[in-house]
Amino acid sequence: MGMKKWKAKAKELKAELKSAKKAVKNGAKAATSAAAAKAAPVKKVSLVSPLAPAAFPDLPMIDGVEFASAQAGIKYQGRSDVTLMKVAAGSTIAGVFTTSSTRAACVHDCQAKLALKPDETAGAAIIVNSGNANAFTGAIGQASVDAVTGAVAKAAGVPASRVFSSSTGVIGEPLPHDRIVAKVEELTAGLDAGGIEAAARAIMTTDTFPKGACAEVEGEGGVIRIAGIAKGSGMIAPNMATMLVYLFTDAKIPQKTLQKMLSRQVDDTFNAITVDSDTSTSDALIIAATGRSTAAPIGDLRSKVAKDFEAALRAVMMDLAHQVVKDGEGATKFVEVRVTGAATPRDAHLIGMSIANSPLVKTAIAGEDANWGRVVAAVGKSGAKAERDLLTISFGEMILAEKGWRSPDYDEAAASAYMKGQELVIGVDLGLGTAEKSIWTCDLTHRYIDINADYRS
Repeated sequence: MGMKKWKAKAKELKAELKSAKKAVKNGAKAATSAAAAKAAPVKKVSLVSPLAPAAFPDLPMIDGVEFASAQAGIKYQGRSDVTLMKVAAGSTIAGVFTTSSTRAACVHDCQAKLALKPDETAGAAIIVNSGNANAFTGAIGQASVDAVTGAVAKAAGVPASRVFSSSTGVIGEPLPHDRIVAKVEELTAGLDAGGIEAAARAIMTTDTFPKGACAEVEGEGGVIRIAGIAKGSGMIAPNMATMLVYLFTDAKIPQKTLQKMLSRQVDDTFNAITVDSDTSTSDALIIAATGRSTAAPIGDLRSKVAKDFEAALRAVMMDLAHQVVKDGEGATKFVEVRVTGAATPRDAHLIGMSIANSPLVKTAIAGEDANWGRVVAAVGKSGAKAERDLLTISFGEMILAEKGWRSPDYDEAAASAYMKGQELVIGVDLGLGTAEKSIWTCDLTHRYIDINADYRS
């Protein structure tokens, strides 16, 4: 090999050696960084909503109602995911459900059974699973419902027409109903009047805490009790009911009266909340009245006891609805959108929902940014009647905009300080009429994306 070639080769080898030394050095740095990162304390993120109540409430036992929960392994491992609720003979049942055109097989089944003339001399049961919605599963979905409800009817000794089912979770996947059927004997053997909290936990999906609420009413001759549980965290923008809700009372009340009360209290409770503007395929709200209270029957809707009972029922429904919002996926703020002065009730609802569902409004709330201009935009896009120069916008007690533009008393620092609170009120007065509406929502954080980006994984 000639001298020139040797020199060229030596230069090439020298460059390669230099490159190798650099790679080793960088590798050592990377290893050191990795080791440091491994050794550094990891900041833990709480998996429970910061808006969660301190503890599950102490709910009263409702005479004539029993609960049992079990692990069927439908999706979740190492936790209860199926619950059975049995109510005594003589109970009346009422319900409201999602109006989604792609509602789940169990919803269709419940609606069909409630349309039948009930045999109230027989008992009834509700069986619920989490992890799989049994929605958009064709004829197989109804076969799964029949298998589960049939097994419950046989084991619990109640007519199949009085067994109601609910499923919540992934859409479009066949329900592994054999896993539920295999647990039915265990569930019926474990029925317990004190098992309501365990039931509330078993129906959870992405919920971070179990939800319960209760109320008592002084009836004629005794106390009437109401207790309820719910699940819901995402896909919350109901159009009838929302998520899954089960209410129980020992009141003596006819089915038609119970249904009327339930239906007319939905709009201002469960239909007045939203987390993400998406309506579920599986929403169900079922109430059972056992008639075991010593209080006299509730008959005339105009009577004092009927009004008191309906007010208590509304309070329980409102409490549970608010808990759902406070457990909204990724939520850190609980927000009331209070609309007043609308031309019609429909307009008040449209504007409230437009603001509460606006990603721009919700992300501004998450960022604690007093960006009231986004509220203006949401009012304008709602489709409801609004006039610029009559509009007033407030955050809490502070008026931010009025008479067509920013208020002369607007204080950016005060508005920004207000946004740091956990519970906020956004007020909109339209100055056009007397209709009003409150809608409850939460902020939109990156945690919502984290949860829903890999929900099926």
